[in-house]
Amino acid sequence: MPLIWCAISGHGYGHAAQVVPVLNALSTLVPGVTAILRTTVPASFFRDRLTIQWDLQPVQQDVGCVQDGPLKIDIEATWAAHHRFHKTWEARLSDEVAAMQAASPALVIADIPYLAIEAGSRAQIPTVALASLTWDLVLKEYSHASGNSHQQLIQCIRDSYAKAHMALRITPAPKIDIFFNIIEIGPIASPASPERDRLASALALAPNERTVLVGFGGIPLTSLPLEQMEQLRHYRFLFDGPVPPGYSRIHSTTALPFSFKTLLASVDIIMTKPGYGTIVEAVALQQPVVYVRRYNFADEQPLVDYLHRYGRGVELTNEDFTHARWETALRKVCDLPMPTASPLPTTGAADAATILARLL
Repeated sequence: MPLIWCAISGHGYGHAAQVVPVLNALSTLVPGVTAILRTTVPASFFRDRLTIQWDLQPVQQDVGCVQDGPLKIDIEATWAAHHRFHKTWEARLSDEVAAMQAASPALVIADIPYLAIEAGSRAQIPTVALASLTWDLVLKEYSHASGNSHQQLIQCIRDSYAKAHMALRITPAPKIDIFFNIIEIGPIASPASPERDRLASALALAPNERTVLVGFGGIPLTSLPLEQMEQLRHYRFLFDGPVPPGYSRIHSTTALPFSFKTLLASVDIIMTKPGYGTIVEAVALQQPVVYVRRYNFADEQPLVDYLHRYGRGVELTNEDFTHARWETALRKVCDLPMPTASPLPTTGAADAATILARLL
């Protein structure tokens, strides 16, 4: 029974959402494969998604970004957190190497912690990066040419990444140049089947009402303009967070008998930020997307380009989002024609599994 050491960034749920389909696909090629999940992503995320036997070890693998909600990155706090993380780098690395050697996995997969890549290299275990971005690219957006400590930290991250045996670059992604052996794979998505009629029945929708899923990923929204949303007639909003009583047009997804993935496939419109999992699944489902950009995150532009080429998307400014000036964008995205380019087949998980199976 081959054991996979799987290190997953805990910055939101996007990295875990990429890893799960790969491990599930791998299990069809390598029966009996098991995994140790080294991540701060909660076990609840994996319970109904990951089909192989797994054990979660909640050990911090990297920092990612410090955020004030899903749309604002606290750059100063992000750098401070990275410097704290690297002050204890050698101790973290020694602990990771020792834990790997004790578990004796056949393979290390990292999406995309550089700690696990360097530890795997030191432990002499084949190590594969699964990447739609890397943290050096993210931090480069926030560094200053004169910031020596910033540049040194980024170089440390790049040095660790460069020790990977192989990297699988997931479509779509920014240019990644740090790995010596890089293989392009398709988009990773495992969309659910739509259940529109059941959703309409659960919400008692009127014929002229459209459903909008307001879902911004694993970092929760700190506030929503609920009063203004309630005034938007002909729409029902499904929000993946708590909704105070007294609102007839806004529903918490936790009160509905559907998984988030089923809602993603079943609503009329998705409102989100450009994050990998939501955008790629929306395109695969041909769901219209209203998105709010951050403009300072490494993989955002490739995702926006992918959405506009293969799907339907309309941008909403951060200010318009904050003040619930949504109606024009919601109407416009529904009126967009279907794209002329067919969506790319979501073969990424199968592509990755085929490559990893050879290493096992």
